[in-house]
Amino acid sequence: MPFLATVLTMFPEAFPGPLGVSLIGSAWREHDLWRLETVDIREFSDSKRGFLDDTPFGGGPGQVMRADVIARALGSLQIADRPLLYMSARGRPLTQALVKEWAAGPGVIVLAGRFEGVDQRVLDARGFEEIAVGDAVLAGGEAAALVTIEACVRLLPGVLGNEQSAGQDSFEDGLLEHPQFTRPRTFEGRDIPEVLASGHHAEVARWRKAEREKTTRERRPDLWAAHLANQQAKGD
Repeated sequence: MPFLATVLTMFPEAFPGPLGVSLIGSAWREHDLWRLETVDIREFSDSKRGFLDDTPFGGGPGQVMRADVIARALGSLQIADRPLLYMSARGRPLTQALVKEWAAGPGVIVLAGRFEGVDQRVLDARGFEEIAVGDAVLAGGEAAALVTIEACVRLLPGVLGNEQSAGQDSFEDGLLEHPQFTRPRTFEGRDIPEVLASGHHAEVARWRKAEREKTTRERRPDLWAAHLANQQAKGD
């Protein structure tokens, strides 16, 4: 059975978006390596006008998505062993390790919230895991859902044109990726690093490793500290 990504959303028209193009789109539409379905949460409202939110208990601005409506929408699905993910700025950070875990399973079910969020009771009662794609607040969870699904799908066997590409990604071994260069050899007075044109594969590999370490150290000191701790634990 192909990997199945299901999105519960108020705006199903936001999908497939970037999931429908390039290799990922071909893997879905032409090769059936994965599947995408959307569930319009508004269809499960008990209001004639499709309302699915209400004012927050305790006061405050905005509206909150109702637990009963979300529960009915989720109840319409075959969940099987798929994780339930709620895209939330206060959630656990999305990481490559989590993505690899989900990609190895049957699929994911993603809840894209709106307004001030979702009633916490349905998240707790149904076992949703809150996931954040970054330290920023979005207007809704649809963009975050697209990011999460794409990160999973690109790891599925047969999706990428070059199966080695994923193994060289940032985060795969705790380091960020090295810089990339292609033709022309000189661009606006800037040359490529000479080592890349040397033909010495071992030297190229050493240069790339050094660049990965430098980039990680400068841009993500948290990842660099974790990398050093891991290397120390392994005795390297």
